[in-house]
Amino acid sequence: MVVEVSSHIPSRTPVGHIVVVVPAHNEQDLLDACLTALSRAERRVVEVAPVTVSTIVVLDACTDDSASIAARHPSVSTVAVAHRNVGAARAAGFASYTSELAATTWFATTDADTRVGEDWLLGHLRHATDGARAVAGTVSVQFEGRVEEDVRLRSTYDAHYRHELGHPHVHGANLGIRATDYLSVGGFAPLATGEDHDLVRRLELGGIACRRVCDISVTTSGRLRGRAPDGMAEFLRSLEPSA
Repeated sequence: MVVEVSSHIPSRTPVGHIVVVVPAHNEQDLLDACLTALSRAERRVVEVAPVTVSTIVVLDACTDDSASIAARHPSVSTVAVAHRNVGAARAAGFASYTSELAATTWFATTDADTRVGEDWLLGHLRHATDGARAVAGTVSVQFEGRVEEDVRLRSTYDAHYRHELGHPHVHGANLGIRATDYLSVGGFAPLATGEDHDLVRRLELGGIACRRVCDISVTTSGRLRGRAPDGMAEFLRSLEPSA
């Protein structure tokens, strides 16, 4: 049954279910914080709107304790793959969800080294019910451990980054899309990096606009050695001053 969201959210388009996919390759140090934050966001959105939420962690060739950490969260389901490929991992997560209510389902994805805000899912739902078919949010970076270097990196990052409506950024750590539109363009491609940009490009080529918003920011780690080549960690390394 399709239900309308509460009066606190514009109800132009009904959404009955949200699916969140988190790819993880050996993320035992950060995964628990990610899933704890997602649990808070889930509790918040179901308090406000009659929706259900499914969170799927895709364990991609994990050889650490990521699986046992995910198992500590009873509302989280897992899918195990051996792709070592973030695009293929995200795709596997969404492919594992099957429902005849795809027309009323919203897909969202984040990363295992990222913490979403309490209102993150509520914000995605608000944009979806306001007519957005795809949403790209912004990312803040938490730098840790290297005090002087972190100050310089944060300053350089802030100078390069645009936390504003209509920004140019696309992050797999903060992306949402109507399930039917996701399926219509073939979903995430098996790309080791840039799978998020590729998906948005195909959506826009197909006439599906991606709303670039700044009211559902997430916080990701400032590590300089990431999992995806040419991903956020590579971008942060590029901001470091040359020796």
